[in-house]
Amino acid sequence: MAQCAFLGLGVMGFPMAGHLKSTGHDVVVWNRTPAKSDKWAEEFSGQKANSIEDAVKNARFVFMCLGDDPDVQTISAQALNHMTKGSVLVDHTTASAELARTLQIEAGNLGIGFLDAPVSGGQAGAESGQLAIMCGGDQDVFDTVEPVMEAYAKASSLIGPAGSGQLAKMVNQLCIAGVVQGLSEGLHFARKAGLDAEKVIGAISKGAAQSWQMENRWQTMVAGEFEHGFAVDWMRKDLRIALEEARRNGAQLPVGALVDQFYAEVQSMGGHRWDTSSLIARLERDDLD
Repeated sequence: MAQCAFLGLGVMGFPMAGHLKSTGHDVVVWNRTPAKSDKWAEEFSGQKANSIEDAVKNARFVFMCLGDDPDVQTISAQALNHMTKGSVLVDHTTASAELARTLQIEAGNLGIGFLDAPVSGGQAGAESGQLAIMCGGDQDVFDTVEPVMEAYAKASSLIGPAGSGQLAKMVNQLCIAGVVQGLSEGLHFARKAGLDAEKVIGAISKGAAQSWQMENRWQTMVAGEFEHGFAVDWMRKDLRIALEEARRNGAQLPVGALVDQFYAEVQSMGGHRWDTSSLIARLERDDLD
């Protein structure tokens, strides 16, 4: 069992830290909004800290799950200043690969290990402890951290050196964006064609069109229910990071760029906090007006 600190108790971090505590690790949490720390400590009978220093000073592993690059830069700087030599900082935030590379250097200069480790599986995966984790960093650091991350992961993979986890997460989000748009168009087309969506999905989900999104979201998409955790605002942040990286490495992402603009339309419809399956809403809006 390990001494852990967890920084950031959003919809992902709250249950992830809970799984660490429930599997026997010694966990101290910190959150910018103290009420969330209070709630977590009460729910999991755990420890909360009033400052980042107090959270990390005795921790062997420090986990972060934050919002975007600026959050990671600010909080990691404070954490590294108070972490002990030989400890490890693990960033579960979906952030830029460039920042991950910088953090590995900064941590290494202090004798601290670093792993960029964005996750996939959404709020449901975090709550069930079934996340997929894509990691970038050194093999020895990954080998040390992986057994601890098993508390909330169904699979952890070391993709390559620092930044590789973030790059893999960009691939993940680009693939999801294309699949959700395709499913949205298919369901929209089926309705316009007068087909029974349930019968259509029952048929095509047994073939090459099958996907996680189809199996888990088609019914709520048809019903116009978009309350499944991973918000459009966050998806647009993730796509922004991927598109910025593509401009650096020369990758062509026409579908990713187009779907990003479709999500901007969903935001203009008031769907900032709708989940990513809400792409269908922009296709159905004429019938909703």
